[in-house]
Amino acid sequence: MTGRPAPLLTERTIDDLSVVDERSFRAIAMYADLKEVLRRDRYVFRVVSSGSPARWDRALFLNLTYWSVAGGDVLQDSRIAADVVAHAAWHHLASLAFPDKPQSVEALFLGESIASAFDVYLIGRLLGQARRSSFLETQVPALAESAKAAGVSARAFEAMLRGIAADPERSFAELRKLLYRATCALIACRDAREAMKALARFDRHRFGSLLHHYELSNWVLYARAYGGRVSQDVRARAVDVALGRAASPLGWLTSRWIHARLAEAPLRRATFPSGRA
Repeated sequence: MTGRPAPLLTERTIDDLSVVDERSFRAIAMYADLKEVLRRDRYVFRVVSSGSPARWDRALFLNLTYWSVAGGDVLQDSRIAADVVAHAAWHHLASLAFPDKPQSVEALFLGESIASAFDVYLIGRLLGQARRSSFLETQVPALAESAKAAGVSARAFEAMLRGIAADPERSFAELRKLLYRATCALIACRDAREAMKALARFDRHRFGSLLHHYELSNWVLYARAYGGRVSQDVRARAVDVALGRAASPLGWLTSRWIHARLAEAPLRRATFPSGRA
């Protein structure tokens, strides 16, 4: 009599995983708080079984195709990058802020714009450190390729990096707003001609050359397939406006999302749909 087959995906919490590049993030207090949110809520990650073929390709496919603001990232193995920890935490916090199922299109885009723009904040903070970071070693060249494809010179990209390092939070605020506005505009487009016009409106933005780095097609297609109402989401728009008006948008999120969550009692273990953007 044979036993039950091993699961293709096994559930793991943050304490079960080895965090890669975490030493580089030690000076960023917000990172520690984001990780603590995942620990307290026993947020579930999923690890591809060691017996599954092409584990890296499969994990990437699952994350890009079956993502959700609710989280549940699929990992290649029991290691996770520190920036992915932060990304997952922002998704989780967004799912708590906008608990409707299905979530509205605007709530989906707002959560993803926060999680994705936070990468630029991390880049800005880490660029000023002497210590090497695998996050910088992968993300900066990837951004450079997107900028180059958009016609940005190497000198102009270096100037962009200097600007990000000079004011990481402003860079986060500008990119978050850009990603949210762009995807909200694209979801309303009926064809390629309308989408071209929508994208052209952002060409002069400081980070306009980086838009396609963020795989916006996945955001729009997922929202069309699984998102809730396309009409105005009052709560999502209220948060967007509040972030735009806040002197410190990350301070606003820290107070109202991170610290508010940490002040609550730990939850029982939760389960989430697979994937992340």
